Amino acid sequence: MATILRTVAQDLRGKLVCVLILAISFSLNAQVSKEDMLKSIKIDKLQHPYLFFTKDEIPAIQKRIQSDQESKDIMAGILMRAHRWLYFQIKDPAPMPPSHPRYVVNGSKVDEYYSELTEGALTLAFVYQMTGDMAYAKKGIELAIAMSDLVDWTNPAHKFDIIYTRVWPWNVPDDRVVFSYDHMAADRASTMAMVYDWLYPVFTKWERDKVRGALLEKAITKVRGNYDFFWWASSYRCNWSVVCNNGLGLSALTLLKEDPQVIDVVAEAYNRIGLTFDQIGEDGGWQESRGYYDYMMITGVLFSDALKRTSNGTYNLFQHKKIRSHPLDFFLYSLTANFGDGGGEPMGPSWMVNKLISETGDGTGAWYRDKFLNQRTENEPGSGVFDIIWPKSSVKPVEPKPQSKLFKSINWAIMRSDFLDPSTVTIACKAGYNDDPHHGHLDCGQFILTWYGVPFIRDLGSGAYDEIYFNEDRWLYPEASSAGNNLIFVNGEQQISAKLKDQPWKEGIGGKVLDFRTSEKQDYVLMDPTHAYPGKELKKWRRNIILEKPAVTVILDEVGAAPGAKIEARFFPEVSPRSFGYEVSSDHVLLTSQRHHLALIPLVLENSFTIVQDGLPSLPVTEDGRFSWIPYFETVITAKSSTSIIVTLVLPVNDQKEAEEIVKTAKLVQSNPNELEVSISRASGVYKWVFAKEKDGYALKN
Repeated sequence: MATILRTVAQDLRGKLVCVLILAISFSLNAQVSKEDMLKSIKIDKLQHPYLFFTKDEIPAIQKRIQSDQESKDIMAGILMRAHRWLYFQIKDPAPMPPSHPRYVVNGSKVDEYYSELTEGALTLAFVYQMTGDMAYAKKGIELAIAMSDLVDWTNPAHKFDIIYTRVWPWNVPDDRVVFSYDHMAADRASTMAMVYDWLYPVFTKWERDKVRGALLEKAITKVRGNYDFFWWASSYRCNWSVVCNNGLGLSALTLLKEDPQVIDVVAEAYNRIGLTFDQIGEDGGWQESRGYYDYMMITGVLFSDALKRTSNGTYNLFQHKKIRSHPLDFFLYSLTANFGDGGGEPMGPSWMVNKLISETGDGTGAWYRDKFLNQRTENEPGSGVFDIIWPKSSVKPVEPKPQSKLFKSINWAIMRSDFLDPSTVTIACKAGYNDDPHHGHLDCGQFILTWYGVPFIRDLGSGAYDEIYFNEDRWLYPEASSAGNNLIFVNGEQQISAKLKDQPWKEGIGGKVLDFRTSEKQDYVLMDPTHAYPGKELKKWRRNIILEKPAVTVILDEVGAAPGAKIEARFFPEVSPRSFGYEVSSDHVLLTSQRHHLALIPLVLENSFTIVQDGLPSLPVTEDGRFSWIPYFETVITAKSSTSIIVTLVLPVNDQKEAEEIVKTAKLVQSNPNELEVSISRASGVYKWVFAKEKDGYALKN
């Protein structure tokens, strides 16, 4: 075996790591065979509908719609949408997607039409099952046939000419050339599988076979037996793995009566989704970001429930240890943390959250659902339908204590006093590794400061998803590059990615959270992002962040660089609300949102500083792209020795006058050779923080 691996290493050079990871991932997870599946799924006894409810279960759902006010309100909205769908006009011929949909403005119009066909068919099919009214069934069939007539369900943005230059994520060999099935085809197949299940009793043979043929041609047969050629098939730290396998798995489940041989596709979906769930952190963290954990779980929940029901509970992914233990912690605790291409807002949809709570008994998740989700505003396709199928759980909500959390598995730390009190500050911090070239950013050491619902110090979020955002040009975009984050720069040196196109992975590019403490009065995090940089200019960086609850923040950056080097501590203020603004003075910055003010006060040790205002140019590669500047300000110093200390205080003030008074009291002193002391005075008292010099650098003294 060793000889074989040595030969592979010689032949494939930089590809060995991916080969080994792939082999290990398969060997450690017990793979379920189609024969195993057949023992639990009694195909001859299946009667449509069966994926998410049966004919015998419909009366109970109807009764709940009448007796439960929330369900009644949801159903009223569904019926109104169904009424609209009854008069939806099929386009003949169907609009053809442009070859470069992420460049042209009207590309989204085609996707919108496709979504209307699937959402409309799903809504009408569900209403038919709930009411028995054939008018809904007939129109639903019309939309399903129109969807089946489309040439392809895959987004052209994910075809060879565009996606080939993408930098593949972890566990994916560089040599990927087949792109005939993507996550959008999977979403469409998943929805059409449900439509097939719910309209099956009223299809004519021709109609049934039309939709059946579409599921086979546009999803199953494109992949079945060919998994090795699709990049997403082994990308177990990427949402695509679950999304794509959900589309295949649901399609196969709904076709089992006519095509029992596709049971192997069900087994593959179960195995590969399980391998992806294996990559969720022990604490519930998902490095790819909150938004893509959300997308993954939406689709994962659909397949998990359908398979659990169809296999009579034998194959139950809800009992996967990573799902069962912390199903919703990442949604709750990482609120405001819009790192990478994700978002920081509350995420759902509520039906997915309902299902995870009911399957796992997660009381913290129930509290999150009650406090942060309002299902009537959800806009996920079909969300209202599944809010009826999976209503609010009876699990008792449990308020989380404490409310701060370290996601050690991904090196994210969230510090807060209170989830619900907007007058308290929340600080989201991120270290971790720059090894997600798909949705990650070069942002090791980043932090976001949120107060009164506004990110006073913000993350820029995702860049425009144009056609080059996922190739190596990604790192030219301010949103994804380190230049667009609240980081430290030495002589302009930026962070690097662990993976470039057709190049071997570089291990250890990034850093860790070295320390995390939380208490009723104070939270603290220490990050070391040193190895996120090439190491030519920035030799060392340790970032200490303290949240003195409820609203005072202290940041101490310890930077190693050659004497004479230019060191910048950069900050991106919020700029989108009209009422937000900032005023830069020589010794502080006043950040303002409506009537709320924060003073940002820099301090340096044995040095002088300048506060500089600047901006980054931004222009997406799209037909309607508009040039803009993204403003930032930074504390700039010239290194006098091999180690420089920059402290940044951020605290509430009443106005500019109070900010100026506090600046006069702010101090950073070397109290003794092994300690630094930071202090300020204000009307409420004197604040003092002491940092002790340890073997590798300064840390908050216990």
